[in-house]
Amino acid sequence: MELEVNSMVVSMTGYGRGFCENERLRVQVEVKTVNHRFCEFNIRMPRQLLVLEDKIKKQLGSYMRRGRAEVFITVEGDGLIHKKLAVDWSLLDQYMTSLNTISTNYHMHPNISMQTVPHLEGVFLIQEEQTNSNELETLITSAVQQAGEQLKSMRIEEGLQLKKDILQQIDKLQTAANQVIQYAPLVIQQYQDRLRQKMEEFTSGLVDETRLLNEVAIFVDKADINEEITRLNSHINQVLTTLDSEEAKGRKLDFLLQEMNREVNTIGSKANDSRIAMEVVEMKSLLEKIKEQIQNIE
Repeated sequence: MELEVNSMVVSMTGYGRGFCENERLRVQVEVKTVNHRFCEFNIRMPRQLLVLEDKIKKQLGSYMRRGRAEVFITVEGDGLIHKKLAVDWSLLDQYMTSLNTISTNYHMHPNISMQTVPHLEGVFLIQEEQTNSNELETLITSAVQQAGEQLKSMRIEEGLQLKKDILQQIDKLQTAANQVIQYAPLVIQQYQDRLRQKMEEFTSGLVDETRLLNEVAIFVDKADINEEITRLNSHINQVLTTLDSEEAKGRKLDFLLQEMNREVNTIGSKANDSRIAMEVVEMKSLLEKIKEQIQNIE
C-alpha cells in the first residue's frame, strides 16, 4: 500500500505563543490544547480583560474545531491600570464636625494637623481606572492571532505524523486480513480430513459420504467468516477515504474503529485454527495502536 499524506489530518494536541507590545504595554498569550470530545476553552487572564473573553474564544475557535484549550494571557507595563487619588470631602467634613463637637462639649483641644488627616480611615481613596481599552484589545488580538497560527501549524504537523502512523498500521492490518482469507479454506479442508480419518477409525474404513458432507456443511456454516472479512475490508476502505476527506475526522474514525473491532472479535470467536487465531491477536493489537492515534485527531 502506498502511503499518501497529502490530505490534512489535524491533531488535537498543540501549543502556540504570541507576543505583542507598545511603549507602555506588553501582552503575551500562550495556548495549550489536548484531546477533548468538544471544543472547550479555559482562559486565565487579568480580571480587567474579562469583557474580551468571548471575543478571544471566537478568535481562537477559527483555528480549531475540537479539543480543550488552556489559554494564559499576561499583561505587563504601567499602562494597564491608571491609579487616581480621590478625597471623600463629605466624610472629611464629618470628621472635622465631630472633632469640633467633642472639643466644645468636653473642653478638649483638637490636636489636628496635616499629618493626622491621611490616617483618617476612608478619607483618601485610590481608584483604579482601566487604560484605553481599544489600545489593549488591539495588542491582545494580535498576540492571540500569533498564538493561534502557531497552534494550528503544530497541530497540522503532528496530524501529518499521526496519519503516517495510522496508514502504516492499516497496511499491516490489511496484510493480516489477507492472511486470514488464505487460511479460511484450508481450515475447512483440514476439518474434513480429520473428520474422515476419525470416521474411518470407528467404521473400519466404511465412510458415509453423505454424513461426512453434512457434518462439513454444518462446520462451514458455523465457521464461515466471509461476511466479517467483507465488512472489515469495507471499514478499512472507509477509514482510508475519511483520512483523505476535508471534514472533521476524529469521531467518524472512532466509530469505524469500533466496528472493525467488532468484526475482528467475531472472526476470533469463529476461528478453529491456530494460524487464524494468531492473525486475530495481531489485528487486535494493530487496532489498539490505531485507536490511540485516532483519539488525538480533530
